[in-house]
Amino acid sequence: MSAGISIFAPSYRRGEPGACSTQEYLPECRYVVAESEAESYIDAGYQILAAPDAAQGNLCRIRNWILDNSPTDRILLLDDDLAALGFWEGTELRRMNADEAMEFLEAHFDLAESWGARFWGLNCIQDKGSYREYTPFSTTNYIGGPFQAFTDAKAFRYDEGLPLKEDYDMTLQAAAADRIVLRVNYAHYWAKQHTNKGGCATYRTMEREREQFDLLVRKWGSKIVRRDGGESQVRRKKEQGYDLNPQIKVPIPGV
Repeated sequence: MSAGISIFAPSYRRGEPGACSTQEYLPECRYVVAESEAESYIDAGYQILAAPDAAQGNLCRIRNWILDNSPTDRILLLDDDLAALGFWEGTELRRMNADEAMEFLEAHFDLAESWGARFWGLNCIQDKGSYREYTPFSTTNYIGGPFQAFTDAKAFRYDEGLPLKEDYDMTLQAAAADRIVLRVNYAHYWAKQHTNKGGCATYRTMEREREQFDLLVRKWGSKIVRRDGGESQVRRKKEQGYDLNPQIKVPIPGV
């Protein structure tokens, strides 16, 4: 891995050509798959790391297995359907190529370490309206699951009881421990969240989402975890609307 950075993407039940895209964009990434699925991924042309079957079936469990077995302190966990990293240059949306992305990663791992942030990530929205030219970085904002970077692989562990809200929980864990989570607001990622078959889609239901939301509130409190005002609602048949994505308010000074 480049500059002591390990890049992994847990993948589950997607062992067919074209089902995963991250490795096509970042060849240094390895898909972490169950031993029983390894052959199908290899046949599909993917580079993999095989994990015990018992580590799969729960996103937090497999992410913890990856952290436990990382060969480097610096580790980046991605979704297996990442399309690209990008940023705005004036009014032009720029897509980083693989070399640019690796240079970007090395520079921002260095930045996170210099700021004392053991956990960092990117803007989860690519829309130009969400890009604040005068706030290229933030220190208390949510960091989404498709791109989560750790400067110390031993620093944190995912809560296996919150596999559908693991990114919110990890953001809060890191903020509580370090008083900072570095989010690079000027850069973002593209990923097919909630649309690809396999992965979390095998156990993501509206009822499970509600249960996970309630568990997150119980863990961190209703002053920190709040119901979304409606901007992130999903609509389904016979549903008035329900927020898949809660809002979190980190109660420490920062941006």
